[in-house]
Amino acid sequence: MKAVWYERAGPAPEVLTYGEMPTPVAGPGEVRVRLEASGVNPADVGRRGGGYRPMEYPRVVPNSDGAGIIDQVGDGVTRLKAGQRVWLFNGQRNGRAFGTAAEYIALAEHLVTPLPDNLSFAEGATLGIPAMTAWTCLYCDGPIVGQTVLVTGGAGAVGHYAVQLAKWGGAKVIATVSSAVKAEQARLAGADLVINYKSEDVVAKTMAFTGQLGVDRVVDVDFGGNIETTLKLMGMNSTIAVYASNGNRTPVVPMRELMEKCIALRALVLFALPQPLLAAAQADITKWLSAGPRIHNVAAQFALSDTAQAHLAVEKGDKLGTVIVDCARLLPVG
Repeated sequence: MKAVWYERAGPAPEVLTYGEMPTPVAGPGEVRVRLEASGVNPADVGRRGGGYRPMEYPRVVPNSDGAGIIDQVGDGVTRLKAGQRVWLFNGQRNGRAFGTAAEYIALAEHLVTPLPDNLSFAEGATLGIPAMTAWTCLYCDGPIVGQTVLVTGGAGAVGHYAVQLAKWGGAKVIATVSSAVKAEQARLAGADLVINYKSEDVVAKTMAFTGQLGVDRVVDVDFGGNIETTLKLMGMNSTIAVYASNGNRTPVVPMRELMEKCIALRALVLFALPQPLLAAAQADITKWLSAGPRIHNVAAQFALSDTAQAHLAVEKGDKLGTVIVDCARLLPVG
């Protein structure tokens, strides 16, 4: 099969190689997916760039999300079958070196979910880690109906899904954004209140919206960078669900302030969450997709041979949605 890989961390144009690799075979409990689309997450780019940890494997096929068609089923697989359209997450995680920047991937069936016929493969590849992360941040402690949820970065890949999934779950939603364009995206997703944190007073507008009670839950893209503001708008017995902290990766945790309002701090990363919770997320996302039209933002699309350019597009930091690699758009090798 044709694939893209790296054998050392570094800049995308320097370390990513496009060529031929052996086609994987579905092992016990696995399915093989003929990939149509691969989603590029910031974590995929960070791993390739060396910003996370040393290389875990001598060769890595990047990208963890994708969509395609099952073409091979391993022994013991009961939930899925050949010919199904599917989306997947954590392809290059969980002890796996080979992700979705390839024509095929073989992986455990619990990482694979049927894709509705009304979604394109590119749209399916935007689900993966962003939608799963959004759901777990929102629902890992139970229903949110009647609650007020604040989503930081409400136009980002995770944030945009968090706004939509929170509204579906019966919550009132506040989204913070950094521009007018992103504000419009958050409104389209269903946010009840959108605040531009660069030009507006987030605390004052949030407290006014909640009748000075504060929010019940925050889905936070940057705990370290936001905590000073976040603490001022939390309600009693509330929760901060954190999935990233790039502004300050080693923040001081203000325990006294958290204790005074009984604020729970929940840090999440998908690969460490229990499988029953992930299965609940997949089931709920399937229900959500079937309940009405949803917004799946594809920021840009590149051929498999141009995966390095796809990684650079993510690194620029100005995308709206998910950058997609079209695994079926190929150029000759050599």
